[in-house]
Amino acid sequence: MFEELHLFGVYLPAALVWAVIAGVMAHALRGLFQRWSWSSVFGHAGVWELALFALLWWGLTAGADVFFNYG
Repeated sequence: MFEELHLFGVYLPAALVWAVIAGVMAHALRGLFQRWSWSSVFGHAGVWELALFALLWWGLTAGADVFFNYG
Protein backbone atom coordinates (compact mmCIF):
# COMPACT_ATOMS: atom_id res chain seq x y z
CA MET A 1 0.00 0.00 0.00
CA PHE A 2 1.31 3.43 -0.82
CA GLU A 3 1.43 5.95 1.98
CA GLU A 4 0.64 9.29 0.34
CA LEU A 5 -1.41 10.71 -2.51
CA HIS A 6 -0.49 13.88 -4.35
CA LEU A 7 -3.74 15.83 -4.82
CA PHE A 8 -3.77 19.40 -6.12
CA GLY A 9 -0.19 20.00 -5.04
CA VAL A 10 -0.68 18.66 -1.52
CA TYR A 11 0.53 15.34 -0.18
CA LEU A 12 -2.22 13.64 1.82
CA PRO A 13 -2.17 10.34 3.70
CA ALA A 14 -3.86 7.70 1.55
CA ALA A 15 -5.87 6.41 4.52
CA LEU A 16 -7.34 9.88 5.04
CA VAL A 17 -8.40 10.17 1.40
CA TRP A 18 -10.06 6.73 1.41
CA ALA A 19 -11.76 7.48 4.75
CA VAL A 20 -13.24 10.74 3.44
CA ILE A 21 -14.53 9.03 0.29
CA ALA A 22 -15.98 6.19 2.38
CA GLY A 23 -17.64 8.69 4.70
CA VAL A 24 -19.28 10.52 1.81
CA MET A 25 -20.47 7.22 0.32
CA ALA A 26 -21.82 6.02 3.70
CA HIS A 27 -23.66 9.30 4.17
CA ALA A 28 -25.19 9.02 0.71
CA LEU A 29 -26.31 5.44 1.39
CA ARG A 30 -27.68 6.39 4.82
CA GLY A 31 -30.85 7.88 3.34
CA LEU A 32 -31.47 4.75 1.33
CA PHE A 33 -31.16 2.54 4.40
CA GLN A 34 -33.43 4.80 6.46
CA ARG A 35 -36.23 4.33 3.94
CA TRP A 36 -36.21 0.58 4.42
CA SER A 37 -38.24 -0.30 7.49
CA TRP A 38 -36.56 -3.69 7.91
CA SER A 39 -33.21 -2.08 8.69
CA SER A 40 -34.43 -1.08 12.16
CA VAL A 41 -35.37 -4.68 12.93
CA PHE A 42 -31.74 -5.85 12.92
CA GLY A 43 -30.46 -3.45 15.55
CA HIS A 44 -29.51 0.11 16.20
CA ALA A 45 -29.10 2.17 13.04
CA GLY A 46 -25.84 3.72 14.24
CA VAL A 47 -24.17 0.33 14.45
CA TRP A 48 -25.14 -0.44 10.86
CA GLU A 49 -23.90 2.94 9.65
CA LEU A 50 -20.56 2.45 11.39
CA ALA A 51 -20.25 -1.05 9.92
CA LEU A 52 -21.12 0.31 6.47
CA PHE A 53 -18.43 2.98 6.80
CA ALA A 54 -15.83 0.42 7.90
CA LEU A 55 -16.68 -1.92 5.03
CA LEU A 56 -16.58 0.89 2.48
CA TRP A 57 -13.24 2.12 3.83
CA TRP A 58 -11.79 -1.38 3.70
CA GLY A 59 -13.17 -1.94 0.18
CA LEU A 60 -11.77 1.33 -1.14
CA THR A 61 -8.37 0.62 0.39
CA ALA A 62 -8.24 -2.93 -0.97
CA GLY A 63 -9.48 -1.77 -4.37
CA ALA A 64 -6.89 1.00 -4.53
CA ASP A 65 -4.10 -1.48 -3.85
CA VAL A 66 -5.26 -3.60 -6.78
CA PHE A 67 -6.19 -0.78 -9.17
CA PHE A 68 -3.34 1.71 -8.82
CA ASN A 69 0.04 0.78 -10.19
CA TYR A 70 2.81 1.80 -7.86
CA GLY A 71 6.38 0.71 -7.47
